[in-house]
Amino acid sequence: MPEPMKMRATMAGDIADIKVLMNHPMETGLRKDAKTGQIIPAHFINEVTAKINDVVVLQADWSSAVSKNPYLNFKVKGPKAGDKVNVSWKDNMGATNSVDGVIS
Repeated sequence: MPEPMKMRATMAGDIADIKVLMNHPMETGLRKDAKTGQIIPAHFINEVTAKINDVVVLQADWSSAVSKNPYLNFKVKGPKAGDKVNVSWKDNMGATNSVDGVIS
């Protein structure tokens, strides 16, 4: 099972600032293992979705070009303190992870 993600969602006026740290190796498929010389298979997040109160506010398609343990920060106009936030990802090997929170 993937490691838990960390999220912070805060209000600044009428804009929600959402910050997410995702734990993932994000392998490109181009590196070799130093001990065996074998190519490390590609393993990266390719779908990211963010919802506020079950309404999609961000949907992204990523590739192997994103760094290890990616950090995502985005702002949304309109939510209110107390609204529920969910951010989830799926990787190219079928693994998924998500984090739930409340805007403060």
